[in-house]
Amino acid sequence: ELFAMPRGPRKHLKRLNAPSHWMLDKLSGKWAPRPSAGPHKLRESLPLVILLRNRLNYALTKQEVLMIVMQRNIQVDGKVRTDTNYPAGFMDVVHIPKTGEYFRLLFDVKGRFCVHRISQEEAQFKVCKVRKVLIGAKGVPYLVTHDGRTIRYPHPDYKQYDSV
Repeated sequence: ELFAMPRGPRKHLKRLNAPSHWMLDKLSGKWAPRPSAGPHKLRESLPLVILLRNRLNYALTKQEVLMIVMQRNIQVDGKVRTDTNYPAGFMDVVHIPKTGEYFRLLFDVKGRFCVHRISQEEAQFKVCKVRKVLIGAKGVPYLVTHDGRTIRYPHPDYKQYDSV
């Protein structure tokens, strides 16, 4: 028997299937913003729309969040992000140049994302967890971090699960 397989990636996320650490209520609609493909996994990230609307209260609706990000007002780790569903993850620095504010995404004691206000000096660095250390083409050693970064020629003492 032939049965239809879904074509392509899933594009929708129902509100009840969203990660509980997003702290979305059950009754304000059927759908939740599904994070885009990016450096963090769906269950380990927070879309920018939830960050700006539900956590920082800079907007009341998704349409207002869209207007904010399309004016290039939001930077994640120093890069302007215009995708409302961009997945911001653990230790990411969110910068809003118009207000001069810097925030770092951290977990609270219950495993939920808390948005921690930081200074400009603290926003200059980011601690990353080493996911794997490998040897690439032509014998070049490199490591991969928890947010998808690749660092070539790392220090030989760096091992898996270290913080860099």
